[in-house]
Amino acid sequence: MGVPSDEVVQIQHPDAAGDPTVVTISCSDKTGLGCDLCRVVLLFGLNILKGDMSTDGRWCYIVLWVVPRRRGREPIVWDLLKERLVELCPAAFGFDSSYLEPDDLSPTAPQVFLLKFCCFNRMGLLHDVTRVLCEMELTIRRVKVSTTPDGRVMDLFFITDARELLHTKNRREEAYERLQCVLGDSVTSCEIDSATEDMSSCIQASALLSPHVLEQMFDIDLIEGQLSRSSSNNSLSVTMDNSLSPVHTLIQIQCVDHKGLLYDIMRTLKDCSIQISYGRFYAGQKGRCELDLFAVQSDGKKILDQQKQRTLCSRLRMELLRPLRVALVDRGPDMELLVANPVEVSGKGRPLVFYDITLALKNLHKRIFLAEIGRHVVEDREWEVYRVHLGEHDHELSCSARSKIVDGVMNMLMGWD
Repeated sequence: MGVPSDEVVQIQHPDAAGDPTVVTISCSDKTGLGCDLCRVVLLFGLNILKGDMSTDGRWCYIVLWVVPRRRGREPIVWDLLKERLVELCPAAFGFDSSYLEPDDLSPTAPQVFLLKFCCFNRMGLLHDVTRVLCEMELTIRRVKVSTTPDGRVMDLFFITDARELLHTKNRREEAYERLQCVLGDSVTSCEIDSATEDMSSCIQASALLSPHVLEQMFDIDLIEGQLSRSSSNNSLSVTMDNSLSPVHTLIQIQCVDHKGLLYDIMRTLKDCSIQISYGRFYAGQKGRCELDLFAVQSDGKKILDQQKQRTLCSRLRMELLRPLRVALVDRGPDMELLVANPVEVSGKGRPLVFYDITLALKNLHKRIFLAEIGRHVVEDREWEVYRVHLGEHDHELSCSARSKIVDGVMNMLMGWD
């Protein structure tokens, strides 16, 4: 049997201000556990400075040294972080230490709720609402935001509750109270109801992406050409070595740090069915990161096939240099900002993307007149695409002004703000 749940995750706070907090996880292993843990750490606004992980395929031991990434946000609720990490660990549910595949665990789909409100628009309103939802652990699954000619906004958020309490009166009243604080006196209605299938289908379909957008955001040859001319590409190295271990392939990565770096690596390896037996991660003071990962394929064997090695190295390089895609395009009289977020094979997208998009636009003093979140499959891969209309007054922006918007959003997403 696994260790008691209250010992699965331990959090040790530093003695000196500014030093990292040490998070230790010891539990039964399962495929993709490292990815799932890193996703929660990213969701809570933490940056991983150093990490050690090891597993024998049945039991794993992970240590992460973390610090809050951005000042000015709500303080980290460490007890809640621990609770969320424990929920991911098989040992927390009393499973034995046998190796678990993802299909062995079939969690029930969370209940979806529809939040809808109407009020007068103002600069930064959408971000302020998104911040409240994130702080309350209300996950945005889809959103439909529109602005009427008289300046009113009608916002529809399809959300789920990580605490699974939104069906209760107290939880909804807490949400109403928190939202009232940011919506102000101009709000005319604010409701939270269980979302029916008919409600979900109203905005389930998303407009097709144009060929120009598909080429600009997803054409691998075009993106690789752009990356080959960037300075970041010269700072990235991904290599594999089969000579140092009789049973593992060593994957060595050197790169520039960005928000969610370790999550992006673990997500990529999880999607490619690569299992980590031992890994070490270190982020230097000058933004340089180094990783050593001893890995095997899903069959437990080394990665010997040369084509598989080249494909995996290429995929890792792409995910580290361009984990998200950002573009600014013309759409009739409007300017449309598009951000594409890769979806894991498990169906989860990168957390806090909409939060970062709205915060970046708020800092750039750009109003949002329409926003949508949809999912698209491009070349057998699913992406979560955020579409934000900036309005007619931004249509005649200069090239430098457009670049400022794209760079501002990308820098916020990558943690370079």
